[in-house]
Amino acid sequence: MVLHTLGRAKRLSGFLLFGVVALLATSQANAKPNFSGEWKLNASKSEFGPLPAPSSRTDKITHSDPSLKVTTTSVGPQGEVSLKLAYTTDGQESTNDLRGNPAKSTAKWDGDALVIVTKAKFQDNDITLTDKWTLSEDGKTLTIDRKIVAPQGEFGQKTVMEKQ
Repeated sequence: MVLHTLGRAKRLSGFLLFGVVALLATSQANAKPNFSGEWKLNASKSEFGPLPAPSSRTDKITHSDPSLKVTTTSVGPQGEVSLKLAYTTDGQESTNDLRGNPAKSTAKWDGDALVIVTKAKFQDNDITLTDKWTLSEDGKTLTIDRKIVAPQGEFGQKTVMEKQ
């Protein structure tokens, strides 16, 4: 009887250990990246399509899911431009100001990538920006793949940012 009880206890402890390992693996697999930090543009790894590349860009990101706040400062042909953007990663619509134009965005997770769709109107033209944010495994590189749809056509951009 004692051996039977010991055998049952071993099986039970084995099942419990397996359950804990499975739970830890699942929670790590479901963990979303955190984009918080100061990021600087790596222009040599980025692609800007038909648009001129900025000479510099810095993003300061505060991310505490579902809140995502981004302050972008870039210098380019039009001088220095700063944008303050706020999103929620739960798919709720947010409104930001893009150089005097209201822009409506939704941000939601697609696996471990964050997809932000922004619709705005510039000079009576409807523009849609679809950004896919991914973070490298070491957390030091943020890549933003952007698809731009405008009356002039569609094109893509890739912005590579390095954590400071």
